[in-house]
Amino acid sequence: MCIKKIFYEIHSGFSRAVLSVFFVLVAGCAQSTSWKMPWESVSQSDRLKEKYGLTADQRIEKVQLLASKVRRAEISEQESFTETLVQSMLAEHDPRVRIRILGIASTFETPAAFSICRGALEDPDSKVRMAACDAWGKRGGTEAVELLSHRYQTDSDIDVRLRAVRMLGDSKAESAIPVLAKALEDPDPAVQYRAVTSLKNVSGRDLGNDVNRWRNWAADPSSEPDWSMAETLRKVF
Repeated sequence: MCIKKIFYEIHSGFSRAVLSVFFVLVAGCAQSTSWKMPWESVSQSDRLKEKYGLTADQRIEKVQLLASKVRRAEISEQESFTETLVQSMLAEHDPRVRIRILGIASTFETPAAFSICRGALEDPDSKVRMAACDAWGKRGGTEAVELLSHRYQTDSDIDVRLRAVRMLGDSKAESAIPVLAKALEDPDPAVQYRAVTSLKNVSGRDLGNDVNRWRNWAADPSSEPDWSMAETLRKVF
């Protein structure tokens, strides 16, 4: 019994001595900024990155960084970069990241960038399609009017259709007037109101918010006096 007790005390004392030495070493090494515990040598974010890949925010940050470097580069580098964006867009499962890729692509004038903007109008997520409408509204031009008109007339989501009508107005293209006139006949009052607002932007006229008055104007623009004359008459009378 005494032998066991002596052995236990010796073993316990040895263990405490080893631990004491270990913690002294740790305390001394902790003062060095370059030293880390073995299990701290890889950060949690690095371990998660290795296991699951980049997070959505990290993927966005990565593409933004690459875009900032390429933006002032030769056109060949921009073409190569936007081609990689096409692949990223096709492989990306997070709509939020696709929206950001689309936004970046819309700032480049390359065939691949235009392809992304066109394809995004057919994205399965409505928020991405709305962002695509915004991109084409900013680009403007004949193709923008055609694509936005098609999106208004064919999309199943009311918010996307409203965004397309709004962007047609922001384009300020007179070629958008026929489809906006058609939107005045939409059964949804929200679409009618948005069409009126867009017609104000495109035509430069302000006939108020009376949908019927705008319908008459769309059918025969000469039926309404110039906006400046109408405004003057309202002030006089």
